[in-house]
Amino acid sequence: MTSTTTVGAALKPAHRERLMCLAHEVSFEAGSRLFEEGRRADRFWIVRTGTVALDLHVPGRRPAVIETLGNGELIGWSWHFPPHLWHLGAETMSPVRAWQFDAEAVRRLCAEDAEFGRAIAVWVGQVVAQRLHASRIRLLDLYAPYGSGGPV
Repeated sequence: MTSTTTVGAALKPAHRERLMCLAHEVSFEAGSRLFEEGRRADRFWIVRTGTVALDLHVPGRRPAVIETLGNGELIGWSWHFPPHLWHLGAETMSPVRAWQFDAEAVRRLCAEDAEFGRAIAVWVGQVVAQRLHASRIRLLDLYAPYGSGGPV
C-alpha cells in the first residue's frame, strides 16, 4: 500500500535514518499473532515484505479485519500513547519480514530530540486517523442497515 502513512512518505530522510538506527529485522510465519487488544504495547513494526491484518474483537463473532497492511506500513500505534495498550489485534496473512522497534527506546529518542519527536508524533497521528477511518467504514459495512453507503 502506498500512502502518506508509509515510513518513506511520512518522515524526512534524516528522521527516517534516525528511527532506523533502532530497528532490528524479524520474521513471522503466516498466521502468527503479533498482538492482542488490551495487552501491553511495548514494540512496533514496519513491514518489509508480506501482509498483516489488523482486526477488532467483536463479541460473539470472529474478529473483524479492519485493514490489511504491507510494505512500508506501520504495524501498531498504541505504543506511542499511554497507557500503551493495544487497541486492535494483528495477525500475519503471509510470511512477513519486518523491522521491529522497542517502543521505550523510540519514546526516549522522541523526548531527547523535539524535532524528531514531533515528526514521529505527526506520523503516528496520521496512522491513527487512517485506522480510525478504516475501522468506521468496516464497522458500517458489518452493522449498518445499508453498509457504508459506498457505490453499489
